[in-house]
Amino acid sequence: MIFHVSIDADDPRHVAEVIAELWDGQATPFPPVIAGSWVAMAGDERNTIIEVYPRGTELVPAEGDADSYGVIGSPDRRSATHIAIATRMGATEVFAIAEREGWPAKYRKRGGVFGVIEFWVEGSRMIEVLTPVMQSEYLGAMTVGNWNAMLASIGMSRGVPEMA
Repeated sequence: MIFHVSIDADDPRHVAEVIAELWDGQATPFPPVIAGSWVAMAGDERNTIIEVYPRGTELVPAEGDADSYGVIGSPDRRSATHIAIATRMGATEVFAIAEREGWPAKYRKRGGVFGVIEFWVEGSRMIEVLTPVMQSEYLGAMTVGNWNAMLASIGMSRGVPEMA
């Protein structure tokens, strides 16, 4: 189970505010790691949060008995890192927020099994937003048993091609 994740953004405050809006949560400054960071708080039963750091922030380990910290590194705008989040909103509301922000968004059916809205924060970081209907599809589809059955159906067992 994931309690929090972090992403970087050109405008951490604004991105945290939009994510908090999707959750009907709250955005606040997040000073522990690096100045200019913000956090979106869902206010759910897990206290789920997304930390939003300034673009290019890299987390580095600290020496001895100190917390890791952030430094500004490469300002690359693309990454394989993405997250899927739940919202209580319907698709129309999510698309309205994306349109208001000028951020690309589109509905996709992953593997023909569950839907997501690809919500491209600042046009560069994908968040998969799942409405209540999409959450039900996801929870019904993405089980360990279903995943293993899918791998077996394409001739793979735990990610390793089966030998003939």
